[in-house]
Amino acid sequence: MNWSQLLSGKRFGMEEYHERKHERTDFQRDYDRLIFSSPFRRLQNKTQVFPLPGSIFVHNRLTHSLEVSCVGRSLGNNVAKELIKKYPEGSINFPEIGSIVSAACLAHDMGNPPFGHSGERAISAYFSEGNGKELKERILEEGGRYDDFLHFEGNANAIRLLTHQFIGRRKGGFAMTYSTLASIVKYPYSSVYAGKKGKFGFFQSEEETYLRIAHELGIRRNPEDENKFVRYPLVYLVEAADDICYQIMDIEDACKLHILTTEEAIHLLLNFFEKERLDHITRVMKMVDDTNEQIAYLRSCIIGLLVDECSRIFLENEEGILNGTYNTPLIENICGQAKDAYATCSQTAYKKIYRAKEVLDIELAGYHIFSNLIDTLTEAVMNQGHAYSKLLLQRIPEQYDTNEPTIYGKVQCVLDYISGMTDVYALDLYRKITGMSLPAV
Repeated sequence: MNWSQLLSGKRFGMEEYHERKHERTDFQRDYDRLIFSSPFRRLQNKTQVFPLPGSIFVHNRLTHSLEVSCVGRSLGNNVAKELIKKYPEGSINFPEIGSIVSAACLAHDMGNPPFGHSGERAISAYFSEGNGKELKERILEEGGRYDDFLHFEGNANAIRLLTHQFIGRRKGGFAMTYSTLASIVKYPYSSVYAGKKGKFGFFQSEEETYLRIAHELGIRRNPEDENKFVRYPLVYLVEAADDICYQIMDIEDACKLHILTTEEAIHLLLNFFEKERLDHITRVMKMVDDTNEQIAYLRSCIIGLLVDECSRIFLENEEGILNGTYNTPLIENICGQAKDAYATCSQTAYKKIYRAKEVLDIELAGYHIFSNLIDTLTEAVMNQGHAYSKLLLQRIPEQYDTNEPTIYGKVQCVLDYISGMTDVYALDLYRKITGMSLPAV
């Protein structure tokens, strides 16, 4: 792959307008377009890890995405600066790498359903263990890809959200640049090749879309598996920004919620440093008595360290990234001390944070709410002549096509609607259709 082709300002679905000039670059316009969009605003009421709302403000999907975007911009700018030196006659879009990565970071979670990752698991469980199993044969007989639902993936849903022409919307969906779209696809293959982890990059309905993106940008087939593509290079930076943020911020949030003690959190964060650097950071940290400020300072130092490390790994492996032979997350190849500290944070998060009572309660609620909503709405779109179905279908916004001719399309319509909900909206709709909550008369 070559940078000149990889960094394209051409817009998906609006290719004929490519030559129009604006004060902002195409990639800066991607960022602004996402910031002002309704799906992005709705992230403020979607769970990141801990339940919302609460008396203590912790990260939601919106604040997480904004922070990831900031870190992504730093990573992109670091890489761009070195690539400009390395290829003085290279791509004219090198300076825009920071803008591309920051825009992709904003969008990376836009396809995630309510209730955090438990929402994804709840949808998958409905089709692997719940009533969704009854639809499997009918979907397969029509030529639909049942694995799209069996391993529902927020990453693939983000590409659908950004590119699909929903009813009443413009061609190309958000009409993002090809480069920004490609930067979001962490798993560049379909659900058929998802494997045990169940991760994939696009639904059957967007497979042709991804093929267009890959062709436009010159993204190569995976040399080890022709059924898959290699990752678009900037995906590594988007992934690194996400890895840096969620791991460190989860420790900070857990401390605020008293799941971890202040001493535990500070110890975990100081582990990233050694020798003179550790002494210096400890001295500066102790200049203030406020523990929140101390942890915020440590967090900023760690982010700076990890940004530099991930930038270095990317640049050292640039050749392998371009020819498809490098395929591991950047965070896995950082230097020894930081790598060990990051692993310790990951282990602690799994044991004490992701299995905490507050988090499990959200997961339990999510399973029940999702199962009921999918069941009820699927029944309605499949039997539109029924009296109850007619009433319920009036709740589904017009942009979602309930008249899709295939069962695959009808199920996808239901999942489009549900995955776009906020936590509060999903809970409110569940209460209303089950009769638990009635409007005031």
